Amino acid sequence: MAAVSELFADDIAYHVPGNNALTGDYAGKDEVFAAFGKLLEITGGTFKNDIHDILANAEHGVVLVVNSAERADGRAWTGRSAHIWHLKDGMATEFLRLNEDQATADAFFT
Repeated sequence: MAAVSELFADDIAYHVPGNNALTGDYAGKDEVFAAFGKLLEITGGTFKNDIHDILANAEHGVVLVVNSAERADGRAWTGRSAHIWHLKDGMATEFLRLNEDQATADAFFT
C-alpha cells in the first residue's frame, strides 16, 4: 500500500458505482484506503485485478480489467470493468470504475 499511496494525490477523489457495501464517493487517501480495507474484508483478501490493457496519456488513463473475488460463504464473482484515472503531475487525482454488469457486482458485494 505504501507504493500505491505514493501514486495518489492527497485529495484524490475515488468513485465506486452501484448499490452495495462499497458504493460511494471517497475523498482523500484515508477514505480510499479505508474502502480498500473494506474490500479486503468482504473478499477475505481474494480480490484480484487482472489487467487486460492500458490506454493512457499524461492526463488520463483507462485500464481494462477483469476482476475476481470469493466470499467466505463460497460465492465467487468475475466481472469486467474499465478503470478511468485522471492524472496530474504524475499523481492519480481521480478514479471512476465502470462495471460491465453492475447488477452482478452489486449482488456479490451486498
